[in-house]
Amino acid sequence: MGAKEIGIRQIHVDDGFWNKRIRNAVEKVVPYQWRVLNDREPGAEPSHAIRNFKIAAGMEEGEFYGYQFQDSDVAKWIEAASYSLIYEDSPEIRAALDEAIGIIEKAQQADGYLDTHYILKKPDRKWKEIAHGHELYCTGHMLEAAVAYRAVTGDDRLLRVMEKNVELIRSVFGSEEGKLDSYPGHEEIELALMKAYHATGEKKYLELADYFVENRGTRPAFLEEERFLELSRENRWLEADYHQAHARIRDQKTAEGHAVRAMYFYTGAADVALEKQDPTLKAALDTLWDNVTGKRMYLTGGVGSQGEGERFTIDYDLPNDTCYTETCAAIGLAMWALRMLKLDPDAKYADVMERALYNNVLSGISEDGEHYFYVNPLMLKPDVARYRKDHESVEPERVKWFGCACCPPNVIRTLCGLGGYVYTQDGDAVYQHLYVGNKAQFFTSQGEASLSCESSMPWEGNASVTYHGPSGMTLYLRVPSYAENFSVKRNGEPLKPEKEKGYVRLTPQDGDVFTVHDGTLRNGSCKV
Repeated sequence: MGAKEIGIRQIHVDDGFWNKRIRNAVEKVVPYQWRVLNDREPGAEPSHAIRNFKIAAGMEEGEFYGYQFQDSDVAKWIEAASYSLIYEDSPEIRAALDEAIGIIEKAQQADGYLDTHYILKKPDRKWKEIAHGHELYCTGHMLEAAVAYRAVTGDDRLLRVMEKNVELIRSVFGSEEGKLDSYPGHEEIELALMKAYHATGEKKYLELADYFVENRGTRPAFLEEERFLELSRENRWLEADYHQAHARIRDQKTAEGHAVRAMYFYTGAADVALEKQDPTLKAALDTLWDNVTGKRMYLTGGVGSQGEGERFTIDYDLPNDTCYTETCAAIGLAMWALRMLKLDPDAKYADVMERALYNNVLSGISEDGEHYFYVNPLMLKPDVARYRKDHESVEPERVKWFGCACCPPNVIRTLCGLGGYVYTQDGDAVYQHLYVGNKAQFFTSQGEASLSCESSMPWEGNASVTYHGPSGMTLYLRVPSYAENFSVKRNGEPLKPEKEKGYVRLTPQDGDVFTVHDGTLRNGSCKV
């Protein structure tokens, strides 16, 4: 039995820190973003994303508006809105989801093609601008949305749309004669295909993900496309390494290029490595992990220090005032960390995941949920930022929306889907990675079981984990890297459990309550 997340519907976050943010996302931000996507929110940057789909569906007249990846904003909103139903089964949100999916169904072309930018603006350029066209990127996000929607509602309407789209992609891409032997300019579809594989068991998704991961870095692929050559000649930051296409993944020793692309690529590659049980791919990912987290990551979990190319530069080049550290990149880092935990449950991955979620991800959204940062510098002087060329992407204050709006719906899908980051399961072993208050149900070989957690981590250093279910399972609780003198009790009695890769190993019985303390000094006193 392989490592996996406990199903998203099986986990309900109930946490003193996160409740306010999740409740606000569910009740206010998901509806707010639906209004923005429909251009009905005063003061917000125009989106036109839903209207693009309506025009492609023949429901309205007009022209495409926005970036070539505008479709992905709708996809991420669908994913967030689907997860929000776990917390509140809103008829209004269900109706909005039904409307959005109905429009997408009508917009899809007969052969399965689905990308409003190329349908409306460049119908003669389909599959001819792979490096920067984002067709596969948009497919990835919409496929993720389809998997999430089915997981929460049981409805496979959108998944049927995306299955047809993936079938088209399989007919276009591959190493066989007559096909495009290439890979995405902006990675995302790899991890989405793996989600679809895990949800359906259909090997075609795994095979396509494996092809894109293993083929990346081969030539010529998209590296001879007219648009790629034009942009790479104009800007050295947009060469092959910008796309992580400068070498095969097993030959990459340092994280290069666009940070979001890199994080999504490594996430998908980790999924493939787990499914194939491939130690060489795992080793390559560990090399990249050590480089990113040891030499190219900020203390906030932010990655991608340079604004030009939204990218990594060199080891230890981590300026506080000019750093880019895009919100989406921190989300991607958390996603990658979760996959590494499934490959190898080592607390070093969970430490980074926690750091990114509590810091660089949350800095990207205001408490009211309606204002956002795209760029997250560690230091900002507003008067300087308004004049400096290297600050041109920095907003001194959060804004209601962006023309390039990848981050706002990405944050909301992360908040509404936070439960998916708490645990992984490997057969009868469950690992708790985050001390987020929650209630979770899962299955062991002996039957159904449950875990509930009440937590004041990391603020006060205490958490209580209660188990109900059959004997025979193993529970691993993480020892946080900040814990100075970690201790655990079972039903009030101190334990000295075995420690494996930063986790204490426990064998719970029905009704057991484990209390943990990080032992860290706070205000001159030790919490024990």
